Amino acid sequence: MKGIADYEFVRPLGVSNYGTNYLATAPPRLGIGSVEVVVKVISGPTSDDAFRRATRELKHFSLADSDKLVAVYDAGRQGGDFFYAMEYLPLGSLESPTGTLTREHGLRAVRDVAEAAHALHERGIAHRDIKPANILIAADGGRLADLGLSQLLSPGMVVTGMGQIGLEFTDPAIMLGAAASRASDIWSLGACLHYAATGVGVYGDLPSREPLLLVRSILGSSPTVLPDIEPGLAELISACLDADLRNRPQTAAEVAQRVAALA
Repeated sequence: MKGIADYEFVRPLGVSNYGTNYLATAPPRLGIGSVEVVVKVISGPTSDDAFRRATRELKHFSLADSDKLVAVYDAGRQGGDFFYAMEYLPLGSLESPTGTLTREHGLRAVRDVAEAAHALHERGIAHRDIKPANILIAADGGRLADLGLSQLLSPGMVVTGMGQIGLEFTDPAIMLGAAASRASDIWSLGACLHYAATGVGVYGDLPSREPLLLVRSILGSSPTVLPDIEPGLAELISACLDADLRNRPQTAAEVAQRVAALA
C-alpha cells in the first residue's frame, strides 16, 4: 500500500492486533506543517454505524484534557478501510524503544499514561488497550496512543482481535465478558508497571500465541508480581491487579500519584 486518501506513506511501522501503522507525510489540509504522522489502517468493511462510533470515540480522545495523550489529527474511510492519523513520536514505545530506555524512564512513561487514562475516564471513555506497544516514549516521559477501537469496529472481537501482547495486559474480566471500564484500564496499568520495572509480563512465559489457548491459560492462572520489585511498587502493582475492584486504586490519577511518590 502506497498511501490512503491524501496521505503518502513513507514506510510501514508495524502490524498491530487489528491494523497496520504507517509513517506518512501529513497533507497540507491538516495545517500542522510538513511533519510526519502515523496513519493506522484497519482493513475490512466498516459499517456506517461502526464508523460513527469510532470517529466519535476518537473525537473524545482528542478533546480529553491531557497533554499525555498522542494527538489525533484525522480519520476517514477509503475503499472500506478505516484509517486515522496521529502524532509520530520517534523514540518508539515501551515495548520497542528505538534506543536505550532506563527503568526510571519506563516507569515515568507509565505514570504519564496513567494521567492520560484518567483524562479519558473523566470523559466517560475506557481506553481498552493499554499495553507497552501503546505507551509511546517521549523525552520527558510517555504518551498514550491508540484507543482500542477493534471492539467498536468489529463487535465480538474482544478476544480474537487481540494478539498475545494485548491479552496479557488485559483484565481477565474482559475475557469473561465484562465491559471495558476505568477499573479494567487500571488493571492494564498495573501490568504495564510490572513490565516497565522488570521487562516481563505478569504471566511470565505464555505457552501459546493462539488467542483462545492464551485465554484458557490466563484464566487458569493468576498474575504474579516478581519478588525482587521494591515493596512500594509491588504493593501498587498488586492492588491494580486485584480481582476485587474495591481493592484497586479508584482512579488512574491515583496510580500516577503513587508512582510519582515512589520516584
